[in-house]
Amino acid sequence: MFKKGFIFDLDGVIVDTAKYHFLAWKKLANSIGVDFSEVQNEQLKGVSRVRSLEKILEWGNKTLPEDEFMRLMAMKNEDYLTYINTMDASEILPDVSKTLDFLIKKGQAIALGSASKNATPILHKVNLFQKFDAIVDGNDVSKAKPDPEVFLIGAKLLKMNPEDCIVFEDSVAGVQAANIANMISIGIGEDDVLHEADYIFKDFTEMSSQFLEDLISGTIKKQPKNNLSINN
Repeated sequence: MFKKGFIFDLDGVIVDTAKYHFLAWKKLANSIGVDFSEVQNEQLKGVSRVRSLEKILEWGNKTLPEDEFMRLMAMKNEDYLTYINTMDASEILPDVSKTLDFLIKKGQAIALGSASKNATPILHKVNLFQKFDAIVDGNDVSKAKPDPEVFLIGAKLLKMNPEDCIVFEDSVAGVQAANIANMISIGIGEDDVLHEADYIFKDFTEMSSQFLEDLISGTIKKQPKNNLSINN
């Protein structure tokens, strides 16, 4: 039997917590006189809380003392947690459960690879925690995407070689991290945003069981790319 490692990002791939991050960051930014667009928000997806706040400050051409920086990060997380505390299984994105169940039935290895430090409670809230063989989140990594650390740890926990892993991502940084790790990158979202991914689907409803079968068998392979590095 063929076996691959399937690594899923959380925000925007399994559940739409991305909208809650946007609301919480927007509230924080407005409180310090900074505004940013949904287009700019794409740059906050898949990256750490520290780097996200740094980007917002850069957009507003502002600097903060360290104690205020830490206070604002804590405030953002409190607002975000208020949003996610109301989550349940109805917030799982279309056909995610179907895809996970298909992979489980086929005996595949499944991991979560997320920058979120709240990944485990979210998975419990939407009743998906038991479907994952390994969880790697923001508590387990020291380097944010596009560094591939989160996915390489996931592969190691699944006892899979990186080249035998497939990553589902909705962020540019996440796609880049998967590519740097030499894993097949599957973008979930818009073509114009995720054009660096090997394959792109708007959501899991567009992904056929045959496509998943071909990923498992190795019929579908990584697309050749040049000069991949964390700095690109």
